[in-house]
Amino acid sequence: MRTKKEIKFLTELLNIEGIKVISHRQYEGIGIILQVEGIGKESNCPRCGKKSHRLHQNHRYLVKDLPWGENFVFLEINRRQFKCEKCLKPFSEELELVKKRRTYTKRLARAIIQEVLENDIHSVAKKGVVTTEEIERMLKDASKEYLKAQPSELKRLGIDEIALIKGKVNYCAVLIDLEKSKLIAILAGRKQEEIKEVMLGWGKEVLEQIEEVSIDLWKSYRNVVRELMPNAQVVADRFHVMAQINKELDAQRKGEKRQVEDLIKKAESSEEKADPEKVLEALKKSKYVLLKNQSDINEEQKAKLMQVKDVFFTLKTMLELKEEIRRIFDRANNWLVGLWQVGRWLSRAKKYFTDSQNTIIRWLDEIIAYFDYKTTSGVVEGINNKLKLIKRSAYGFRNFENFRVRCLLTWQFDC
Repeated sequence: MRTKKEIKFLTELLNIEGIKVISHRQYEGIGIILQVEGIGKESNCPRCGKKSHRLHQNHRYLVKDLPWGENFVFLEINRRQFKCEKCLKPFSEELELVKKRRTYTKRLARAIIQEVLENDIHSVAKKGVVTTEEIERMLKDASKEYLKAQPSELKRLGIDEIALIKGKVNYCAVLIDLEKSKLIAILAGRKQEEIKEVMLGWGKEVLEQIEEVSIDLWKSYRNVVRELMPNAQVVADRFHVMAQINKELDAQRKGEKRQVEDLIKKAESSEEKADPEKVLEALKKSKYVLLKNQSDINEEQKAKLMQVKDVFFTLKTMLELKEEIRRIFDRANNWLVGLWQVGRWLSRAKKYFTDSQNTIIRWLDEIIAYFDYKTTSGVVEGINNKLKLIKRSAYGFRNFENFRVRCLLTWQFDC
């Protein structure tokens, strides 16, 4: 028989509100079993709401709880059954510490989920506290509890995608609350109908309060926004505009390199090869120097850039145009100034950036909107990088749904 002092100590150590320890046993190789029950002597009838203190019978069963050091802890819970004095029917008391038909406490589930989010299912299951099946059940329960709520106070939405499998055309759309830097949804694909289905589930009120949607240059995203969000301005992500420009600049570099290499191959003597080889030397290791923001390059890279500019006039001009539009994005502070400066840039760049010019013209309204909203891809890229880390460490998540739940819970548990 345990003394009142010991029982009080164990109750305080267990630290579950409304629960007291009655007794405890310890078994080698198994752990500690604490017999517990509610402190209160009455419970509310779920049918009529009337309080009843009339005990009908006891129901005892074991659930897992947080370990104490190296010792596993099991709670022998008494879920008491009372008889309603008004309905004259028995009912079981509600216990806050454990869900019905679960073999573990809520706080153990939360601790395990947090650990799984930082590691993977199998490494956590190997510790022996819970099984793989219990962990997957915890994740499903958590997804129902935490993820059923619709976005609240959503004003600025970001839409992007990540590749599920690197190198394959298999993308999933990512929806982000830009103000809260929070993942809202991750979809198995990025088709227009898939995105519409999710957004329609948010309800008309949520969609009508969205003021800005930042997207890459993907037409399907724009179509969805125009159809579902009457008050939203679509803003093109400047990163993707610059990516298009850099793509053309790099294509020109590759073309110049091929031409020089062809001259070297056709040369019949060392003397004929000498000049083309010097030109080719200027192009070596120049890709990232050309594509990088010129304000960020070091002295060695500046020297390499001078080599390229001295030899290749077209690359020199394209580089200057690329830096000019980057400065426009940095400095223009309203749509009117931005429109005028982008228009001037287009007139000078049409000879060199044919594809980029066509893209900018097709997306002019969305690109010009950037100068009023100044939304960058920083938040989106940060979340995408975190999603990629989760994807790489998602060993043990056997399907996309489990991966989706893990991603969404990561932001839920970080909040």
